[in-house]
Amino acid sequence: MPHQSPLAEILRPNSLDGYIGQEHLLGENAILRRSIQSGNIPSMILWGPPGTGKTTLAFIISQTLSRPFHTLSAINSGVKDVRAVIDQAKEETNSILFIDEIHRFSKSQQDSLLGAVEKGVVTLIGATTENPSFEVISPLLSRCQVYILKSLDKEALLKILELARDYLQKSSNRTILIEENEALIRLSGGDARKLINAIELVVRSKAKSDPLKITNQLVLETIQQNLAIYDKAGEQHYDIISAFIKSLRGSDPNAAVYWLARMIEGGEDPKFIARRMLILASEDIGNANPNALLLANACFDAINKIGWPEGRIILSQTAVYLATSPKSNASYMAIDDALDLVRKTGDLPVPLHLRNSPTNLMKEIGYGKDYKYAHAYENNFINLEFLPDQISGRKFYDPGKNAREEETRKWLRGRWGGKYGY
Repeated sequence: MPHQSPLAEILRPNSLDGYIGQEHLLGENAILRRSIQSGNIPSMILWGPPGTGKTTLAFIISQTLSRPFHTLSAINSGVKDVRAVIDQAKEETNSILFIDEIHRFSKSQQDSLLGAVEKGVVTLIGATTENPSFEVISPLLSRCQVYILKSLDKEALLKILELARDYLQKSSNRTILIEENEALIRLSGGDARKLINAIELVVRSKAKSDPLKITNQLVLETIQQNLAIYDKAGEQHYDIISAFIKSLRGSDPNAAVYWLARMIEGGEDPKFIARRMLILASEDIGNANPNALLLANACFDAINKIGWPEGRIILSQTAVYLATSPKSNASYMAIDDALDLVRKTGDLPVPLHLRNSPTNLMKEIGYGKDYKYAHAYENNFINLEFLPDQISGRKFYDPGKNAREEETRKWLRGRWGGKYGY
């Protein structure tokens, strides 16, 4: 192939009309499109999965508005780099500063942006794959509008696929027929860059075929043989964290530590790893071992205090503990079951005896009547109805089959008898 740059870079659009996807933000009369067209954009955080067009959108904004455009990557930029850009922006007008992976900026690095954003020296556009509520300091976040980008749908992916096919067809001087596209779409996972990498890899691997017929089988065979090349932009981020979490859930400490090491070597954010373990401690272990949540929370706090390289030890200790803990998703299933019922049944009335009765009128019409104070009874328990009449006896929490929750089941059975089927 004659081109030097990555195909994804070559196909990157430079105008709003060429941008594909994110119709909720950039479609006709959509909020961000109107803002760009008015020339009056706020500082913003673009939050979304990889390959959804965050960097492209930032570039298009600068091109559309003809403003000075500065870009920094949070991976290899420090406070000194931020200050250098801000000093340069002071000599310019309406500069835009784009920071890729802003979630990787430390608190001090983010603090160094505050004054310039506050005074309008720069308009900040930050891109992140992580929830900015957790990763961006509150003073900076409060000065930015957050726009959520979604994984690209099939319609958008097919448009991008057609553009890539047309370019590759022209540059390779041969006919390319996409007879099946399901494998390409599935492998992309809603990520435009993955999609373009995939078709480029397939075309390059079959240099002598003319016409080249792209089928699902050809795509899967080619990607399997060239996985490292296909994933050259580092999109394994989501696959590896998935393998890590599934290893913890599957009680395999050896696999968990291996995937943890892969993430550490790959430069993954330790807070991201710790946060995922914190979620798993409740979702997959829960009351089978409540200490798991305490340890995972302590791990998250410790990582914030000490960082690398010592943080790897704490992450490893926590991963091993979680992997070797008894497992239960009973609490997770309970709240989802309850939410499902709430959505189906709506706002069922609170029984009168459970209602708050701060005024005489409320007491007169029965609010709080017949309520019995549990602590006034033996074992601090009284058999009272705590659910709306329409769903009386409905069980949401079904204790898991582990030693601790079996004890909980016996305790509940002793209190409630057969009411909830314990």
